[in-house]
Amino acid sequence: MLLRKLEQFFDSEISGGIVLMVAAVAAMFVANSSLYPYYDGALSSYFTVQLGDTGLSKPLILWINDGLMAVFFLLVGLELKHELMEGKLKNPRDVVLPGMAAVGGMIMPAVVYFALNISSPETHSGWAIPAATDIAFALGILALVGDRVPSSLKVFLLTLAILDDLGAILIIAFFYTAELHLDYLFLAVIPLAIMFYLNRAGIHRIAPIILLGTVLWVLVLKSGVHATLAGVITAFFIPMKDKWGKSPLHALENALSPYVFFLIVPIFAFANAGVVLTGVTFADVFSPLPLGIALGLILGKQIGVFGMTWILVKFGVAKKPFGATWLHIYGVAALAGIGFTMSLFIGGLSFDDAFHMNEVRIGVLSGSVISAIIGFVVLKLAPAATDKPALKEADVTAPEVQEAAH
Repeated sequence: MLLRKLEQFFDSEISGGIVLMVAAVAAMFVANSSLYPYYDGALSSYFTVQLGDTGLSKPLILWINDGLMAVFFLLVGLELKHELMEGKLKNPRDVVLPGMAAVGGMIMPAVVYFALNISSPETHSGWAIPAATDIAFALGILALVGDRVPSSLKVFLLTLAILDDLGAILIIAFFYTAELHLDYLFLAVIPLAIMFYLNRAGIHRIAPIILLGTVLWVLVLKSGVHATLAGVITAFFIPMKDKWGKSPLHALENALSPYVFFLIVPIFAFANAGVVLTGVTFADVFSPLPLGIALGLILGKQIGVFGMTWILVKFGVAKKPFGATWLHIYGVAALAGIGFTMSLFIGGLSFDDAFHMNEVRIGVLSGSVISAIIGFVVLKLAPAATDKPALKEADVTAPEVQEAAH
C-alpha cells in the first residue's frame, strides 16, 4: 500500500515541485540555524580529482553547480532533440505563439531588472536571473488548479518552457563564459569530432557517447566556457533510433528523469537556496538587486508573456490556445514568473560573493512565491475550461511533465 502511494506521488505532476519546495525550505532552515557553519563549511570544502600534475580542484558547491547540473542539462538537451525531431517543436506553425511568448518572457524581465539596477554597475551582470522559468514548479501549480485549466494551456506552457530552456542555454553560452583558454577549447574538438563520427556511422550504443561527453565536460570546464553546455551538446549526439527500431534517446531520457528531478535538482536547490535572514532589513529586501529580480519575475514575465501573446493574437499572427480565455493566459503568464532553479543557477554564474548571492536568493524566492500565488488565484478565479477535460497525469509522461525544471 505504501509503495503504491509512493509510486502515485512520484508519477504525479506536482511531485517535482513539492520535492523542490521541501529542499528549498530545508536549505533556509539550515542556513538560519546553528547548523549553518556545517552547511557553509561543507559547501566550501574542496574536492580534488588529479592525474599527475593535471586535475580539478573545486569547492563542493561548484561540483554540484558545474558537475551535477551538467546531467540536468543533458536531460534538457535530450528533451530538446526529442521535441525538435518528433514533438512540439517539429511543426514551426505550432511554435510561433509560445515561442514569441518565451522571447517576450525573457526580454521584459531583463528590462525591468536593468531599470532598477541602472545606477548600480556592480549588479548589471545579473540581468538574466529573472529571465528563466522553473517548469516543475509552474506545472505543479497548474496541476493543483485541476480541470478548470484547458488542456491546450498545458501544451502552451510546456512548449514555452522548452524554448525558455533553449534561451537560457544560449544566454549562458554567450554571456556567462569566463576567460577563454583556447588550448583546451581546441582539445574539446577531439571528443566532439568522434561523437559526430559515431553518430553519422549509426553507432547505436550510448556508453561511448557518454564517456566522450564526460571528456568533453572536463575540457570545456578547463577552457572557461561553462561546463554544463557539454551536457546539452552530448545529448544531441545520442541516436534517436537504433538498428532494432528502438530509441536510445528515449530510453536515456526516461532513465535519467527520476534521478534528475528527485535527486540532482533537489540537491542543487538545497545547496543554493540557503538564504541567510539574520540581519536582513526591509531596506535590504528593497535594494536594487533583489527588487530587480523579484519584479522582473513578477511584472516582467507577466508583461512579456501575456503582452506578446495578446499582440500576436490581436494582429492575427496566431490563435489563442483552444478553449482558453485571456484570464487563463494571464494566469499562465504569472506562473512563468516562478524562476527558482534556473534563476538560482544563473545567479551563481553572475555573482561569486556571499553578500550578492544572498540578495539573489531573496529576490528569486520572493519573486517566485508571489508569482505562484498570483497564478494560482487567477486560474482558480478563471472560468472553467470549455474544451476537452484537462490532460490526465497518465497522458503526460514524466519527462514531458517536468521538462526543464527551471
